[in-house]
Amino acid sequence: RSLSPFRIGGAVPTVFSYFSEVLAREKRGEHLSWLCMFWMIGGIYASAMAWAIIPHYGWSFSMGSAYQFHSWRVFVIVCALPCVSSVVALTFMPESPRFLLEVGKHDEAWMILKQIHDTNMRARGQPEKVFTVNRIKTPKQIDELIEIESDTGTWYRRCFVRIRTELYGIWLTFMRCFNYPVKDNTIKLTAVWFTLSFGYYGLSVWFPDVIKHLQSDEYASRVKHFHNEEVSHFVFNFTLENQIHSNGEYINDRFIMMKFKSVTFEDSLFKNCVFEDITSLNTYFRNCTFVNTTFYNTDLEQYKFVDSELINCTFFHIRTGCQISFDDDYSAYWIYFVNFLGTLAVLPGNIVSALLMDRIGRLTMLGGSMVLSGISCFFLWFGTSESMMIGMLCLYNGLTISAWNSLDVITVELYPTDRR
Repeated sequence: RSLSPFRIGGAVPTVFSYFSEVLAREKRGEHLSWLCMFWMIGGIYASAMAWAIIPHYGWSFSMGSAYQFHSWRVFVIVCALPCVSSVVALTFMPESPRFLLEVGKHDEAWMILKQIHDTNMRARGQPEKVFTVNRIKTPKQIDELIEIESDTGTWYRRCFVRIRTELYGIWLTFMRCFNYPVKDNTIKLTAVWFTLSFGYYGLSVWFPDVIKHLQSDEYASRVKHFHNEEVSHFVFNFTLENQIHSNGEYINDRFIMMKFKSVTFEDSLFKNCVFEDITSLNTYFRNCTFVNTTFYNTDLEQYKFVDSELINCTFFHIRTGCQISFDDDYSAYWIYFVNFLGTLAVLPGNIVSALLMDRIGRLTMLGGSMVLSGISCFFLWFGTSESMMIGMLCLYNGLTISAWNSLDVITVELYPTDRR
């Protein structure tokens, strides 16, 4: 999970830089905004797939008791499919003419520029217009500086020189972003990118969590309390949910093929009992005493016995690892559904920013969107219900997407091609 941002972080800026190099200046803002819409489409795809796949606990299999192949792994594979299709699609796309010029492939750059020219002329109804190039400005190539060293020495010496030169070139490219005349732009853009990302992703993580918290409070308000129970020679074979049992005594009882969901036993005694084929979720035994009790094929691991005493107890085939069942966990549906609605809410903002980007200007749209989204955060103070918080999430996402689109366009346009 920690490695994935290195891949995504490299792909996103490359997409905008590549796309901007083949766009007409007067249409650049609009078309880059349409490109931003696929961020929304990808978010909808991911949240919809999660909503459809992950809660289905039946999509799983086990490899022993420790390894559980749950449905969330199927979801990860499904999310990888767009990446694979993108790699396939990239093989049919032309290379950046600027890159080809930098590596000295002038003929290939010329052919791609001619292809772009001919395509545009056909679209304008002027297919007879001939493409001509009067002058090509070739940038200085770093490879020329190490040509002599690359042709001499041992193979590992050549590899070392190549890697050192590449890293040095990366460092030079990075430092050029802090040189005149783009230094001020870099510093200002860094501040805007940080604040916008901090607010957007911070709230994106917080919204589902606070909704889940509201659900938990409502769920806890319906908890059932049982005090001083005395149960003997009884067979429990049904589900216990959202209950607290205190100071109970369970003598010669059998707990067979049942589920414990959000159940807590406190200061209770279990004597000569049997726990068999038990599945538990958020279930704990606190300060309880177990005497001559057998546990067979359960997921009751040691951490679920908090300050409890086990006397002459036996454990057989204890299931370890992630045993959570989503069959009855409706909060899981809510998490994915909320993400789906929040992502879908940016559609109007995407359309508005695409249509108005070249009309009202990038900075006006960026500043207006950030001010409006900031104002909308003030009303989060009054969110006391799930529906109100979902509405605020949709409002915030819809207002802030124009800022993202504007920032993408501004970042591309504030740098010359060789520094973009």
